[in-house]
Amino acid sequence: MTSIFVSYSHKDEQFREELEVHLAMLKREGSIDVWHDRRIVAGSQIDSTIDVELERSDIVLLLISPDFLASSYCFDVEVQRAMQLRDQGKCEVIPVILRPCDWQSANAPFSKLLAVPKDGMPVSKWPDKDDVFLDIVKQLRKALEALLVKSTSKSPRRVTSTNILFPSNVPHIDIPRSSNLRLAKTFTDVDKDRFLDEAMKYVKRFFEQSLLELKERNEGIDTRFIPIDHNAFGCVIYRDGKTVAKCGIRLNTGRYFGKGISYTNDESAPENTMQESLSLNYDEQSLFLVPMGMGYGGVQRTAKLSFNGASEYLWELLISPLQRS
Repeated sequence: MTSIFVSYSHKDEQFREELEVHLAMLKREGSIDVWHDRRIVAGSQIDSTIDVELERSDIVLLLISPDFLASSYCFDVEVQRAMQLRDQGKCEVIPVILRPCDWQSANAPFSKLLAVPKDGMPVSKWPDKDDVFLDIVKQLRKALEALLVKSTSKSPRRVTSTNILFPSNVPHIDIPRSSNLRLAKTFTDVDKDRFLDEAMKYVKRFFEQSLLELKERNEGIDTRFIPIDHNAFGCVIYRDGKTVAKCGIRLNTGRYFGKGISYTNDESAPENTMQESLSLNYDEQSLFLVPMGMGYGGVQRTAKLSFNGASEYLWELLISPLQRS
């Protein structure tokens, strides 16, 4: 069984929990044992326990975000030791990019390593959460296969789960304790309303900046962003002075449609009209947006869209006719 140590900022705990959900099959197969500091038992010395688990790990996952880079313990202690162990051939280090940050800086010792997800695109920027975590799991499986090949072609590692020497005051906590301690979360009406408010703010900024960039990059294109009120805005795209695409986007509060974000081909974003709608949904761990699927014949109805994914989905409704013309 491969021992995996997860180094992360507690501000990114939700990402870690969601990743563990997607690692379930690897755990069931007996391929991996995942350790993180939430598995420390009461009464243990925290730093010593973390040191022991890091030393015995086969793979170290670095869950990288602005908060991770700002954490003195994550960056100056765990990362530095993980890279030392990697240089000594005792473990593999895999950066997992959670949120946009300056992780490719020359001062980051992991900047030259191949990061996941694919192309180092941050987890938060993927349109669908299940897709991005599946991508991470697939790449982790490849790393496990490579590690198995390496371990069979070389002598056993000096540090293993059977010969590691633990300090007398540090219990080995993998036995007999489960890492499956995650409980379903509950989301109140306040949580849901705040989520939709933040989603609308993100979509609004996304469209405003995208319109500016579209105009900047394409000769003959002009654009107009139309703030209507706190809950709505409109967009118009012109080619050589002629309107070629337009839309209105509104945060629905339940008056005409269910709570969510609606899309219409009218830049005035009327309250009683829509051509597409994103509704709020949730699972045991997170809130997300789900498209009705009117724009693509219903094929997107199973998607779990992040703020960025929802914005990209709606932007494609606006821009795709223009791209085909």
